[in-house]
Amino acid sequence: MAISIPNSLAEGREIVDEAARVIRGGGVVIAPTDTLFGLAADVFQEAAVQRVFAVKGRPERMAIPVLVSSWEQALKVADAVPEVAYQLAQRFWPGGLTLVLSKGKGVSESLTGGRDTVAVRMPNHWVPLGLCRRVGPITGTSANASGAPDLLSLDLLDGALAEKVDYIIRAGPSPNGVSSTVVELTGEAPVLLRQGVVPFDEVLRACGQVSQAPGE
Repeated sequence: MAISIPNSLAEGREIVDEAARVIRGGGVVIAPTDTLFGLAADVFQEAAVQRVFAVKGRPERMAIPVLVSSWEQALKVADAVPEVAYQLAQRFWPGGLTLVLSKGKGVSESLTGGRDTVAVRMPNHWVPLGLCRRVGPITGTSANASGAPDLLSLDLLDGALAEKVDYIIRAGPSPNGVSSTVVELTGEAPVLLRQGVVPFDEVLRACGQVSQAPGE
């Protein structure tokens, strides 16, 4: 397991290059995102996805979110994508909005916890974006043992978990610690699954809808 700390932006890019090589080889990398530190692996390598579950001790029924660096990458993991998803991506990506869409045919059921949906987000952080540009869609689950507090600083990284991964990136801005807002788009209207950094009212307005107060 390697830990890389850059001294310059150029060296930071070299570290991302090396981490991408590890991921392409089936490895698991701890990387910062705009929200939390995450476990990055190639979503299309089943063995790598299974390693992420093992590293976290994550129950198999719990899906793992996906990070992308472009709308085109989102279409590689999602299917039957509604127009409203594109509108929301234009408005809030990169940033703190996760879209739950119908799962694409090439996405394993283990990644989605057996569900027919997949959670996709474009993070506002150059490290995971750089990894996605080099590798393609990657896993974006938090770098902590299942049920443990979210990881906001590598100083708090569990030593046992650290030994299970192949590479740790100490580059780029620190996570802001605020979870993304999660919205499902598989029905007739957007459904809020988790309120995070993006207010749901803003999501509805971007969809051309107006929220109503209770009782209205």
